[in-house]
Amino acid sequence: MRFRLLTAVFAVAALGLTTACHKKVAAAPPPPPPMARQQAAVSPLAQRQQTPYQPQPARNERPAVPDAATRATIQDLLNRINDAYFDYNKHNIRPDAQAALAADAKTLAQILKQYPSYKLTVEGSCDERGSDEYNVALGDARAKEAKQYLATLGVPADQLKTVSLGKERPVCTEHDEACWQKNRRAHITQEQGS
Repeated sequence: MRFRLLTAVFAVAALGLTTACHKKVAAAPPPPPPMARQQAAVSPLAQRQQTPYQPQPARNERPAVPDAATRATIQDLLNRINDAYFDYNKHNIRPDAQAALAADAKTLAQILKQYPSYKLTVEGSCDERGSDEYNVALGDARAKEAKQYLATLGVPADQLKTVSLGKERPVCTEHDEACWQKNRRAHITQEQGS
């Protein structure tokens, strides 16, 4: 009997030790509700696909101003673009002036967009008639009108400066209408010191 009692005590102790040594396994969490599963499925890859493309800056970016060869190309384009001529006491762009400015404006715009710090100057000029003050104001209006038209053709407006020369730098010095017409113009130049 003692043997049975010892066996029973030993069995109960062994059972107690076995139960104490086993690790309790936690019950698996319930599955997330359907909405949470959809959000989880959208995570990293889908979020990247939903984010709009942000171009990374190029490692070898172009300089802000063009080199000598590109400046020569720009000057060649400016030489081909005829001056925009204006009627007496007017600053609106005539059809022939539109054609003159549009000739190479697309190529000029493409080059300027590559060099965002580089600027061109649009000079507005007048003939010799009228006061200095009037001609400075009219030259300014002509330069701004030409700049605005070039901007509609794609030339970056922030890269075009305007200046009024009034009647300071005539290209013709005769005192007749044919000469005066040549002086009523908008002329594009490369900004000095760039």
